[in-house]
Parts: sequence; C-alpha cells; structure tokens
Amino acid sequence: MEQDQVSNQTSVAEQSAQPRRKNELVEWIKAIAVAVTLVVLVRWLLFAPFIVDGPSMEPNFYTGERLIVNKILYEFREPKRGEVVVFHVPDEKRDLIKRVIGVAGDTIEYRGDDLFVNGKKVEEPYIQEAIAEAKKQGGTYNNSDFPNEMRTENKVPEGHIFVMGDHRDNSTDSRVLGFIPLSEVIGRADVIFWPLNQMKFINHY
Repeated sequence: MEQDQVSNQTSVAEQSAQPRRKNELVEWIKAIAVAVTLVVLVRWLLFAPFIVDGPSMEPNFYTGERLIVNKILYEFREPKRGEVVVFHVPDEKRDLIKRVIGVAGDTIEYRGDDLFVNGKKVEEPYIQEAIAEAKKQGGTYNNSDFPNEMRTENKVPEGHIFVMGDHRDNSTDSRVLGFIPLSEVIGRADVIFWPLNQMKFINHY
C-alpha cells in the first residue's frame, strides 16, 4: 500500500514537471526570437557591415578590412568634408567607399596634388605621407585632375556631394562618376572591426 502511494506521488511529480519544462522551452524560444529581431532591426536601421574591396582608399583602408557603417547619422544631418562614406552606385550595382571632398555649394578644383575648395587650398593630412613619397620619386600622387574632359562642372549641386578615394591615382570617384546624390549615401564608416589587430575608430578630418 505504501509502495502504491510512493509510486503515485512520483507519477504526479513527473507530470507536474513536464509543463514546467515546456514553459521554460517556450520562454527560451521567445527570448531568442526577440534577440534575433533586435539584431536584424539594429543592422537594418542603424548599422551595416562593409568589406573594403580594392586599393582606392589606400593607405588608410585595405582590401579585406571590415567596417561598421553608421546608417542613422545622415538622417539627422548631411555629410561633412573629410568624412569617409559608403554609397551606392546604381549603374555599377555596387557600393563604394570614398572620402567627402565637397558638399553642396562648394567649387572643387584638383590639379596635380593641390586641392582647392572654394578657391582656397586645402591640406589633406590623411595622404600627406603618400604625396611626399611620390614627390621624392619625382612624380605626383594624383594622375586625374578635376574638372576634366568627362566632368566639366565643378560646383557641387544641392543634394549632392563630391568624393574622392585616398589613393588618388587608382580610384573611381566623382572625377569619373560625377557628383553623388545624398539619396545614394548609405552611411559613414565609423569603425574598422576586422582584422582584430587593426580594430579602431575611423578618423574623419
């Protein structure tokens, strides 16, 4: 008789434990679903990864580096000169990374290694060492001036920016593509997160 009572109690305990395990499983599934949703929303709305592909931003960015692009910043303000941005090129169906050289209303002139914005010479600290090295070798760091035969208009229109790659003799940028509509700008590159030994916040001059 006592064995029957013990057996019944064990059976009841096992039955009561089953709903608890099911509830815990449901809660875990809910938590994982919420976490995944938040990750997707943050990535879609606020930040996006970008992989550098090509030499156009050397010596500051190299092929294979992975960046975090801030997508929300330009919802509140427009890009500024010196900022590194990622934008979409519909004709080429790809995204590019370049540096903002001019904003709406600016007049741009680039001759040799001399950049002029609104008639004033602008120093570019992010490529000074590269320019100096080119001069030591008796040449220039730049081999594509602006304005040029392809792009004769040099005043940045409203709703656009003028961009160039840091590697001035090996970059497809506004000297070829023309002015970039703000509507095609994805965001500002803010962090290099890979490789780990290169992890850092990106300087915007």
